[in-house]
Amino acid sequence: MKSPHRAEADWVSRITPSLVAIATLAIVACSSIPPPREQMAVSKAAVERASGPAGSDAGVELSLARDKLERANLAMGREDYLQAGRLAEQAEADANLAEAKARSIRAAGALQEVRESIRMLREEMSRRARS
Repeated sequence: MKSPHRAEADWVSRITPSLVAIATLAIVACSSIPPPREQMAVSKAAVERASGPAGSDAGVELSLARDKLERANLAMGREDYLQAGRLAEQAEADANLAEAKARSIRAAGALQEVRESIRMLREEMSRRARS
């Protein structure tokens, strides 16, 4: 009969190759992530587009997008492609939000101008009707 310590040693010797194989596969899977070059380019373009003339209308969102794009570039330099891809996606989303917010602010301003014009026209029509 085998001793309890010997049975444990046999179990460990049988499971160790499996654990080594799993660990190796995990390392290979992580290292096989391709560089997110396309996402980086898309994100950069989104940040540049949002940085246009109305970029100051959504300064916070644009600042977040720029920061995340910079961090994505740093992750690319470290070859941490998973992190780079995630940050680039977030930078794109922040840039799109900044652009949408800026459009919304401009549209609200245009709406206010139209309302003011309508008010002035009504006043003018009212004055003419009294004359």
